Amino acid sequence: MQGYDKYAFEPFAVTVDLAVFTIREGGLRVLLVERGEQPYAGRRALPGGFVQPDESAETAARRELAEETGLSDVAGLHLEQLRTYSEPDRDPRMRVVSVAFTALVPNAPDVYGGSDAARADWLPYTEHRPGYAPLAFDHDQVLADAHDRVGAKLEYTGLATAFCPPEFTLGELRQVYQAVWGAELDPANFRRKVLATPGLVEPVPGAARLTGGRGKPAALYRAGGATALHPPLLRPEGRS
Repeated sequence: MQGYDKYAFEPFAVTVDLAVFTIREGGLRVLLVERGEQPYAGRRALPGGFVQPDESAETAARRELAEETGLSDVAGLHLEQLRTYSEPDRDPRMRVVSVAFTALVPNAPDVYGGSDAARADWLPYTEHRPGYAPLAFDHDQVLADAHDRVGAKLEYTGLATAFCPPEFTLGELRQVYQAVWGAELDPANFRRKVLATPGLVEPVPGAARLTGGRGKPAALYRAGGATALHPPLLRPEGRS
């Protein structure tokens, strides 16, 4: 590398942003922080921060998530890269390129603010779509892209089970699809499709759970081993 000048190009920073979803009280929630520092102090934002020189983007994403929200089991989260956001003016401080991730969390654990985040909360996803107070930076776009990705992957993969505890009922699984897609699904039709899709779920022998009412306990299932669903579980027409 003799003769190479690493200062010949304008420096820029790399950050990570995380769109973290969960299901709570039957609705889709997103994990947002309140920024405690400028720029955009006091505004809601996705958790995230700068990638350190000795970190990969994924390592930084898990570290920032733990620091800003207090989530304890970040190593076990379903985390996947969404896309890279690189518009030159997306950050008023300097040129910043962000690698965005989506993460899915079962059971909506308690969160709190830390590091440069004044607070952290699980908020209904619908509160942060067009027409509501904008998030900091370009995080509205990141969040919308992440929701689109998750909604699409529910059709063709077993991703929905990542929102569920290790053992779950088909009713709990149906709540995931309804919350993400924003559509009511017929219970009997949903059950038929799920059980006819190889590898989506596996029954837990002899296990059942009371779900309220006077009916018999509901059978429990766990995530199956399929990485792709054949046939896919397509969302109702007209839903995005």
